[in-house]
Amino acid sequence: MELPLVVGVDGSESSLLAVDWAMVEAARHGLPLRLVHASPWERYERVRPSFGADRPAGEVMAQNIVASCAERAQLRDPHVKVSANVVAADAVSTLLRAGPEAFALDTGVRGRGEVAGLLLGSVSLTVAARAMCPVVVRGEERDLGGSTGRVVVGVGDSTGGTGAVRFAAREAEARGWALTAVRAWRSPVHEPDSPTAESVPGEDPRLAADAAGAPEEQASAKLDDALREVARESPEVDVSRRAVEGPAHRVLLDASADADLIVVGAQRRHGHFGLQLGSVAHALLHHSACPVAVVPHRV
Repeated sequence: MELPLVVGVDGSESSLLAVDWAMVEAARHGLPLRLVHASPWERYERVRPSFGADRPAGEVMAQNIVASCAERAQLRDPHVKVSANVVAADAVSTLLRAGPEAFALDTGVRGRGEVAGLLLGSVSLTVAARAMCPVVVRGEERDLGGSTGRVVVGVGDSTGGTGAVRFAAREAEARGWALTAVRAWRSPVHEPDSPTAESVPGEDPRLAADAAGAPEEQASAKLDDALREVARESPEVDVSRRAVEGPAHRVLLDASADADLIVVGAQRRHGHFGLQLGSVAHALLHHSACPVAVVPHRV
């Protein structure tokens, strides 16, 4: 049985747009869609039978939210199987518990405002930093159909990062888009008083030139390794690669300007319950010019 695409809904305009996003995604992948609404009303109101006119106001509102979101989803695409339920818990706990049985979690749409550091809500940030399945934070309505036809994936140092590459390849294949793998590299920094390669007596100048170019060559080799499986599993995807000098977060933020989706990996350390996101993913979630997918892998 296919794992569902799970989206959290709260009745806001942002969550309604997330439903539209999720329906498009579910239809592309042939997945069922599960809508969940977190409502801890049972903790604060006396539990009564779920029939009759005297139901608690919190229960009525929660049921109305999921029913209206489910109706919106089915009107958008009646061929996608949609389920909806209310969970008596907070939003973060609800989404994290749904993660192990989800193809991906859709947390909603990132807002826009004057204070760039506050663009991402705490629920989306916490779920992206702790979930054990891919988490997608969407863009605006104009991004629904895509404009560049390109998925970008950041290739890092971790060997577990191949999960992000495979996820990006599946997304590109489902959409008929191109895939660009990006790897950042930095030139080594020499201390002013230390001898450089050129100043070492008797050293072949060609070796010095090779050493200077090594970081870029290593980055290219890392891209080749990361994309080897993609060539076998998704031969129809148009794949390109870019090794770019600069800080990883800045390189990927620049790349997001020419993408419809950007994918990055995030480590999950066994037994660690804090936020596990990394500075690059954190920067993208707040400042990316396109939707972001965070794909976790265990360390």
